Amino acid sequence: MVCDKMKNIYGLSYEDLEKVFLDIGSKKFHAEQLFRWLYEKRVESYEEVTNIKKEVLDYLKKEYIINRLSIVDVQEDIDVSKYLFELDDGEHIEAVLMRHDYGNSVCISSQVGCNMGCKFCESGRRKKVRNLETYEMVLQLLMIEKLLGKRISHVVVMGIGEPFDNYDNLIKFFSIINHPKGMAIGARHITVSTCGLVPKILEFSEFPLQINLAISLHAPNNELRNEIMPINKVYPLEKLIPAIKVYLERTNRRVTFEYIMLKDINDSLECANELAKLIQNINCYVNLIPYNETNNLGYKRTNTIQIMRFYDILKKNNVNVTIRREFGGKISAACGQLRSKKEDL
Repeated sequence: MVCDKMKNIYGLSYEDLEKVFLDIGSKKFHAEQLFRWLYEKRVESYEEVTNIKKEVLDYLKKEYIINRLSIVDVQEDIDVSKYLFELDDGEHIEAVLMRHDYGNSVCISSQVGCNMGCKFCESGRRKKVRNLETYEMVLQLLMIEKLLGKRISHVVVMGIGEPFDNYDNLIKFFSIINHPKGMAIGARHITVSTCGLVPKILEFSEFPLQINLAISLHAPNNELRNEIMPINKVYPLEKLIPAIKVYLERTNRRVTFEYIMLKDINDSLECANELAKLIQNINCYVNLIPYNETNNLGYKRTNTIQIMRFYDILKKNNVNVTIRREFGGKISAACGQLRSKKEDL
């Protein structure tokens, strides 16, 4: 079980650490020292810390553990690695490393399971068990960096779970990995995806870091979106689109619309025209995503010719659009698929 008495040191932000040291009558600058030991030198025990008094470290040992997640499976394909982690309570999550010409990008999970219930998503097939703690998100990155032996330059929170359903832990995670004395990953190299939790989109519009926002749209109208994404019944397009416009006004940041191409579901040329009309005059680009098929769900991947036809219509309507590079064709690439295989055993 997750330990209730001892907290994990990787769940503390820089400001949290400063408060810990001040509360025990120690020096505030120890926070900087310890942060550097954890995130620059990557120590895995307090015994490796040499410039903080022993009595202070002894206190930390009693209150905050330094531990790692267990990696129980790794699958490899060209330019991609998928990791299955086991948590302290025996639950499982996934993270994916993608190697690009601009650097190494990791897609992490934010929850064990997901309650959003998107019909095409393997993650939603198994209901949410719990939110991930901040340290469980941080450790996904630290462990992959250690195995890779290279720096992670980009982070995407698009794995298992709805990130905005775990908002407080997510925000603290951002502050840790972005901190210049932490992992120092630039805010503009971090992206978070939401299926459309309108109140959290509005709250996130006030967040000071320039984190990129992606909207999992996947349908150009309420009727179709209701069928494949139940969240739309709570926050239909009439609420979602205005919230996105508020976000744009407050941040002056472009948003991404993610659009998974599902054969004979949302990939018609009529859908393409409808999508172009829906997002006209919005500072955005559309990311068309070829679907990763899974044995547990009946949806199929749109063929490449139809994807290009869809793409061409968006381009003709002056929509900034890309087609996501396909990764992991020979592994359990679909979000939540590797976890599901483990849980089904």
